[in-house]
Amino acid sequence: CVRLAATAMSTTEPLADNEKGAIVTVASVAAFDGQIGQVAYSASKGGVVGMTLPIARDLSAAGIRVNCIAPGLIDTPIYGQGEASEAFKAKLGESVLFPRRLGSAEELAFTVMECITNPYMNAQTIRLDGGIRMPPK
Repeated sequence: CVRLAATAMSTTEPLADNEKGAIVTVASVAAFDGQIGQVAYSASKGGVVGMTLPIARDLSAAGIRVNCIAPGLIDTPIYGQGEASEAFKAKLGESVLFPRRLGSAEELAFTVMECITNPYMNAQTIRLDGGIRMPPK
């Protein structure tokens, strides 16, 4: 996807500072805090984080910025619905430093927008996790 997007972006008219676009990838805090039983998942997210700087370097000549977001616990439909789901999410949120809750899709979108609209943001991985550090289990 990055290759195809960068190819298309490279053909556009440049903006200020010769910028032709911004790519935002999404990893996970599991890239840094992989839990027991998450070897493959953690490694795959670590790969996304690890490619951010080299891709940003490669695409700098084309005027394309690349950043990565590593979300923590974000409230999405994966957690289900109903009373039991809400209790489970509340329990998970207790491990977040502050605010003691799961993040929202809107908060993730704010971070994506910052990566896109801030012309000096490049080659970064941003943890969006309320300060959580995942325990081994």
